[in-house]
Amino acid sequence: MATLACAAGPVAAIELTASEQAGKQIFLEGRSASGSNIAARVGGADTAIPATVVPCANCHGADGRGRREGGVRPPDITWRRLALSYGQRLENGRERPAYDAASFARAITSGVDAGGNRLDPAMPRFTMSARDVEDLTAYLKRLEDDGDPGLLADAVRVGTLQPAAGPLAELGATVTALLRGTFDAVNAGGGVHGRRVELVVADPGTDAAGAEAALRRLVEDEKVFAVVAPLVPALDGRLGELADAARIPVVGPLAHLTGSGGRFVFDPLPGLGEQLGALGEYAATALKLANPPAAIVHPDEARSGAIARALAERLARRGWSQVRAYAYVPGAFDAAGVGTALAGQGAQAVFFMGRDADFGALAAQAPLQKSPPWLFAAANQVGAAALQLAPAQAGRVFIAYPTLPQDWSPQGAGALRAVRERSGAGERHPAFQVGAYAAAMVMAEGLKRAGRDASRDKLVAALENLHGFQTGVTPAIGFGPGQRIGAPGAHIVGVDAQKRVFRPTGRYVRLDAVQE
Repeated sequence: MATLACAAGPVAAIELTASEQAGKQIFLEGRSASGSNIAARVGGADTAIPATVVPCANCHGADGRGRREGGVRPPDITWRRLALSYGQRLENGRERPAYDAASFARAITSGVDAGGNRLDPAMPRFTMSARDVEDLTAYLKRLEDDGDPGLLADAVRVGTLQPAAGPLAELGATVTALLRGTFDAVNAGGGVHGRRVELVVADPGTDAAGAEAALRRLVEDEKVFAVVAPLVPALDGRLGELADAARIPVVGPLAHLTGSGGRFVFDPLPGLGEQLGALGEYAATALKLANPPAAIVHPDEARSGAIARALAERLARRGWSQVRAYAYVPGAFDAAGVGTALAGQGAQAVFFMGRDADFGALAAQAPLQKSPPWLFAAANQVGAAALQLAPAQAGRVFIAYPTLPQDWSPQGAGALRAVRERSGAGERHPAFQVGAYAAAMVMAEGLKRAGRDASRDKLVAALENLHGFQTGVTPAIGFGPGQRIGAPGAHIVGVDAQKRVFRPTGRYVRLDAVQE
């Protein structure tokens, strides 16, 4: 019975002693459980920095097996490997005897291995108490048994955050259904390395505090292995920080304004900031606008202001030195004031952020109708209002789309259609469905590449090495050590004023291909 219980339970089911738990904190975070300072001395000059900057797991991985970064390959420091009775021949050909507690303590504090040889200069020398050394050693002896949460013998638990009440409830229900349908299809095909993907849903509420608490519940109580397609606008700008602190991979945040940042968050599709950047590149190259008076009109809020500043910096690198930003109150658009200001500036190019109704209010201003500037916006913010413009204005509007039907392969379209039918998601919120489907497909592929003995670090490494991946409904997805947006660009679409439909220009602008 004990054997069966162990086989059916999660890999992370072991109980750590207080000393081992304290050692785990040092290993993962570089912090002592006692509150004492741990310093790391790095480089030939022995520069002292906090150990929190270079904890063991940063280089050796949460599983201790090391992962190559640049030209450096940190060694496997699992205790089984360190304490092999016949010692080790290292990559550089040098041999060393087995480590014991004393020689390991000397290695991490003095930079000398069990054979008395100097360790690689890239290895920090740590200044810590004898108790902290004992705790770290105790944890390393249990490290191989301490797998990441959410990885069971026959399942991998993947979490998502979807609103159950409020204005986003219907969208949350649609995304949840789509995700369940996608993973059901994965499971019907045998799952991932014999494990079924089990979706765990939590309600993030409507504010940042509720969303952060819901993420914490997924990680600490539900013990999910990773998070997919969370719909948490309240955490926009903070999700990367929270994911990194919890060391949990997040794939495909929805309704985000720009790339989430952080090592553990992967965005298959671009956010608002990247889409506006693509429009800026289109304006400078295809429309050949050379340093025109330009404006960025955005809601009066911190996150939108940050995106406006980033866009202004990108345009400045294109030689645009006459860019001004104008903030307005969402839902109470000071159209006359902004319109007059734009006319006074003589703005020839206007980049808009905000709601569709506010875009319509901006375009309706007499100065902009009399002398229409080029208008640029993202598709998930502007829709019907752009199709109602007078021909003189409509011909000068361009919209950014992360995906278009031309990205869909016949196989991808058929697979998504089957998921919609099976899950009951229907065709509501199509852009969000495509985003969620792409996130689920990327997650499944990452889990496959991470292997049967997956860990969160291995999943991150697998996603970093994902290149040219075809979801069937998006541009090819690819990441890298410093690349967390899978398709960093956008399709540029114009407006057909006569037919009142959007008209693709045939241009897809990739920001990673732009020479700045």
